[in-house]
Amino acid sequence: MTFRFRFLFHTFLFDLSYRIGLIAYNRFKKWCAEKNVQVYSENVLLAYFSENAKNCKSSTLWAQYSMVKSCLIIYDNIDIGKFPKLIAFLKRTGDGYQAKKSKILTKGEIDRFLSSADDKAFLMIKVGLILGIAGACRTDELVNLTVDDIEDVGSSLIVKIPNTKTKIPRIFVVTDVGNMLELFRKYLSLRPPQVKHKRLFLYYKAGKCSSQPVGKNTMGKIPSVVASYLKLPDVACYTGHCLRRSSATLLADAGVDITTIKRHAGWKSTTVAEGYIENSIENKTKIANKVLVGTTTSAITKTVNVSESNIPSNINFENCTNVTFNLNVNK
Repeated sequence: MTFRFRFLFHTFLFDLSYRIGLIAYNRFKKWCAEKNVQVYSENVLLAYFSENAKNCKSSTLWAQYSMVKSCLIIYDNIDIGKFPKLIAFLKRTGDGYQAKKSKILTKGEIDRFLSSADDKAFLMIKVGLILGIAGACRTDELVNLTVDDIEDVGSSLIVKIPNTKTKIPRIFVVTDVGNMLELFRKYLSLRPPQVKHKRLFLYYKAGKCSSQPVGKNTMGKIPSVVASYLKLPDVACYTGHCLRRSSATLLADAGVDITTIKRHAGWKSTTVAEGYIENSIENKTKIANKVLVGTTTSAITKTVNVSESNIPSNINFENCTNVTFNLNVNK
């Protein structure tokens, strides 16, 4: 993606956001005119949003509030962010509300798809799944990924995400686990020599890549394609956010702290990061074991030296978790 194209694209998004904000602001102004309101006091804003709350979800009210707030500051020099009763009301509308989130893919499901799905039909999907999970990537980050952003150092891939939503570049690594590197190299080798752009993901069909880059909609369907292949329920619930949520959840289930998860995915807010982590059954099982059984996740290494003449006939281990035994037989 050239600099000029990115500039025009971001200009378009800014203009679109500005126009949508004006629509919300003009709707509020029209309501005030109908009510003969001349002063935009806190009680007026409370009445306006109370009326809208009858037909709008909490998330929609917050979006309207944000747009009206921006325009009131610009055009009327009024900051409704300083209206405590209004803020309290908007928070109350969200009581009991749970945002609908994408489902996640477990490690077992990911491994099963990578090992069983036919490369001739699903190679591009596999590479997108690997990079998306490994880097907690957003859909547009995968779409804009170029061949220059990935360095193959033999034992691993070093992947750079230069343009992110938070304007903070990220780097992640894909290690040689299973056949992940082999799948990536196989897909890259199918890149037609006449391709003029550097976008990594190209349309793939019947074992061949075309010159056309993959779009955001196709990339966002990767989780649902995987779920459909694995015959998982509610395929439509595996949206583009699935890759990012699955990555965060896998890290949390592995015992990684929230600071590391935030740094890995590029989140600034702990609340936002925690919202992406699914309360998986695997994680709940680990917690139950710690509470009810008292098991721990600390690694224990024990070395036992025995001679050839006194090797025990049987060895029994009970209540062992993450324990390594090195048996050295000395002749």
